[in-house]
Amino acid sequence: MNEQNKTPLVEVKNLKQYFDINVGLFKTKPLKAVDDVSFAINRRETLGLVGESGCGKTTVGRTILNLYKPTAGEIWYDGKLIKTKQDLNEFRKKATMVFQDPYSSLNPRMTIADIIGEPLDIHNIYDKSKQGRAERQERILQLMDYVGLNSEHAARYAHEFSGGQRQRIGIARALALNPEFIVCDEPVSALDVSIQAQVINMFQELQEELGLTYLFIAHDLLVVRHISDRIAVMYLGKIVELADADEIYEHPLHPYSKALMSAVPVPDPKIAKANERITLVGDIPSPLNAPSGCPFRTRCPYATERCALEMPEFKEVSKGHFVACHNMAEIN
Repeated sequence: MNEQNKTPLVEVKNLKQYFDINVGLFKTKPLKAVDDVSFAINRRETLGLVGESGCGKTTVGRTILNLYKPTAGEIWYDGKLIKTKQDLNEFRKKATMVFQDPYSSLNPRMTIADIIGEPLDIHNIYDKSKQGRAERQERILQLMDYVGLNSEHAARYAHEFSGGQRQRIGIARALALNPEFIVCDEPVSALDVSIQAQVINMFQELQEELGLTYLFIAHDLLVVRHISDRIAVMYLGKIVELADADEIYEHPLHPYSKALMSAVPVPDPKIAKANERITLVGDIPSPLNAPSGCPFRTRCPYATERCALEMPEFKEVSKGHFVACHNMAEIN
């Protein structure tokens, strides 16, 4: 393996994203949506990011792409730190996003051809000459073919399509500039189950054909396991566990990960009955008033006094398996 392939395509170091929230007259308080998150994604890899609603998954994806300017931390792409406007412009040609809602993410006043071609126009990929316009149209039709849309769809509008077709349009738009990295923000959660399978299979085919790298954000743990090489579990703005997909499903170590995996439905009734369902007590604390020490301690049955005083170190406990927990010996 050459040195370039050893370098992670995307690396996030100590990423923080805080939002100032008004809590009184002329008084604000930081909401810590993402708090000191670090991970790396290798080329052609899919990293799944899971966790309860409000844990900061989508904010991580949007912050990596600088849709939200990071409060602190570093974002590296292909071994280079993104720190200038020029770096960011180059990065945005190589990295893009597929949004969760296929209804609100498409402009209802634009034709499908113009929606898909918009990134080409923004980055001035083709000139305004007759030849340039013809090449632009050819590229748009090629992108539509990639995602299973017919050429006659090009002149139609978004409201004329089903949810699954709209998400395909969003994916075609994301592919316009030949990206290497795509943040998939719950791209199938708004779709019917049968359509979900088609879209997931398409993501995998595109990854194989185009050499794509994904950060795949989702609630559905079965979908994440199916598509991901590795999985990161997030809780209240922090990553609490990261490991290979099969490893984290079969041998979760963090108490929060154990609870999540126990909720995954099993098609065999006998196995499902034998599996112990772990029910967490209480609600997720507000990121405005996060607990001291370990963020999970208020819902953890193994919490000790140390958990309230110290933030657990996110460390490697076996090859490629990282966990942030003080009480690993007692739990496992």
